[in-house]
Amino acid sequence: MESKLNHISRRSFLQTSNAAGVAATAFTIIKPELVRGAGKEQLKAGLVGCGARGTQAVLDLMHGTENVDVVSMGDIFEDKLEGSLRQIRTQKDRDTFADRIKVDAEHRFIGFDAYKKVLASDIDIVMLATPPGYRPMHFEAAVEARKHVFCEKPFGTDPVNVRRFMAAAKKSEELKLTVMSGAQRRNDKNYVDTVRKIQDGAIGDVVATYAYWVGTPVIQQPNGRNPKWGDMTWEHRNWYSFVWLCGDQIVEQHLHNIDVCNWVMGTHPVEVVASGGAVWRPRGDETYGNIYDHVSADFVYPNGAHMSSYCRQYPRPAAQNVSELIVGSRGRSNGHDLGSGEKTTPYVAEHTAMAASIRGDGPYVNHGMTVAESTMTCIMGRESAYSGQKITWDQMMASQLDLMPKTFDYDASLSPTPFPVPGVYKFV
Repeated sequence: MESKLNHISRRSFLQTSNAAGVAATAFTIIKPELVRGAGKEQLKAGLVGCGARGTQAVLDLMHGTENVDVVSMGDIFEDKLEGSLRQIRTQKDRDTFADRIKVDAEHRFIGFDAYKKVLASDIDIVMLATPPGYRPMHFEAAVEARKHVFCEKPFGTDPVNVRRFMAAAKKSEELKLTVMSGAQRRNDKNYVDTVRKIQDGAIGDVVATYAYWVGTPVIQQPNGRNPKWGDMTWEHRNWYSFVWLCGDQIVEQHLHNIDVCNWVMGTHPVEVVASGGAVWRPRGDETYGNIYDHVSADFVYPNGAHMSSYCRQYPRPAAQNVSELIVGSRGRSNGHDLGSGEKTTPYVAEHTAMAASIRGDGPYVNHGMTVAESTMTCIMGRESAYSGQKITWDQMMASQLDLMPKTFDYDASLSPTPFPVPGVYKFV
C-alpha cells in the first residue's frame, strides 16, 4: 500500500512538472491561425444554451475579458434566448460592456439545430451551456468546426456519449484548441495553489479523499406541466428531473467535488460501490422525474486509496455541506486552505484564462479529457447506485448505455423512463 501511494505521489509530481513546462512554452503551442490574428484583435464568441448558466457565462466573459465580443446566440426556446439578452442588457454595469454585445436579429438562432448555426457564424469561441445531455454532440461539432470552447460541466450523461466527448477531446488537443471547463475550482487560485502543494507532498502521501454536496432540491417547474407542452418540450423545460438531460445530481452538481479529488490524485477511480434512492422526491410524479435525491459512493483509486462521496438534495432546514477533504499521511486539507487566502472569482477567472490561452498570453488550457474522466467517474457512481452492483472503470469504457433520444422535435413523444430500482435496473 505504501509503495503504491509513493508511486502515485511521484506520478503527480511529474504531471505537475509537465504542466509547468507547458506553461513555459505557451507561445509555441498556440497556432496563430486559430486566433484570427495576433495581439489585441477582438475575438468573437457565440453562446449555445441561453438559460441561467449560459446567461451568467456571458456576463462572466464580459467581466473577465476586454477583447471578446458576443455576436451569436442559440437555444431551442425563443423566450430563453430573448430573456437572456434582456437580462444581459439590463445589468447595472451594462455600460462597461454594452458595445461588446453584438447579437443582431440575424444571429439569434432557435431550434434543435441552433448550435450548428452558431458554429457556422463568424466566431472564434463557442460557449456550450445547454443541459448536459447535449454536451458531447455539441462539443464534437465545435471541435470539427475548429472553435475554441468554454464547456459547462458535466461533459455528458451516459458512457457512450462521454466516450464520444473523449474522442473529440483528443482531437482538440491535437489541434491545440483551448477547452475551458465550467469546473471553476480549477481556476480558483486557492484551490490551484493547494492542489499543487499537496501533489508536491505538503501533507504527505494522500491516503483518502472525501467529497460532499449536501444541498437543496432543484425543481424547475413546481406547478407541473403546461398542457400545451409535448413530452420533449416538457422535459427540456424541467430538464433537471430527467436523467438523460441532467445525469442526476451526482453527475450534474457533485462533479465539482469529485473532480477536485480526481485532480488531487492525478487520475480517476477504477471501481465503485454506491447506493441511493429518493426519500423526499415523490416517485411517480412527472414533475420530479426519474432521478435520485441522495447517493453515497465508495470509489477506489488505482493505488488503493478510497474516495468517499456523498450528495443529496433535501429541502431546508436539512443540513447543508459543500466541501472536500483530502487526508494525507502527514496532515489534511480542505482543498483550498494552503493557498494565500486571496479572494478570487473563479467564474470570471476561467474566462480570463481562456482568452489568455487562445492568444498565447498565458498557459495553454485544455480541460477536455480530465473533466471528461471526472464526468465518467460520476456516471460510474450513479450506475452503481442504480444497479446495486460494483462497477469498474473498464465496464464504463465498454458500456453500451446511450440515453439520448434518436429524434428531436418539440412535440415528440418520449416513453417514460422507469425510476431506477437496484435489482430491477440493469447496467448495460
